[in-house]
Amino acid sequence: MIFPARNDDFAVGAASRSYYEGLLSAGVRIFEYGAGLLHTKSITLDSELTLIGSANMDRRSFDLNYENNILLHDRKATAAMRARQEEYLSDCREVTAREVAEWSMGRRLWNNALAIVSPVL
Repeated sequence: MIFPARNDDFAVGAASRSYYEGLLSAGVRIFEYGAGLLHTKSITLDSELTLIGSANMDRRSFDLNYENNILLHDRKATAAMRARQEEYLSDCREVTAREVAEWSMGRRLWNNALAIVSPVL
């Protein structure tokens, strides 16, 4: 999963990072994109399916905003999207479970406090 290293809103970035530990524990690899603000929402699956759209993976996008995604079942489109995702990865650094475990208590509290109010951000 790729997140922006720098967000356009400090609160959104902190709220996102509050989920890192759980995601890493579940086996998700996390990368932070350092070449600017990455706003793409895309998933590729089995070289056949692409999901792309505007919806963030949060309660606000699902419940309050009328955001949309489109599911494509097309090998050519999926290959093109996967190539773009690989370009993004080339400008990323991987976040490790060890790194997250070493975050200070203050940073954890800050991230978690902002996650609590994230539905209204």
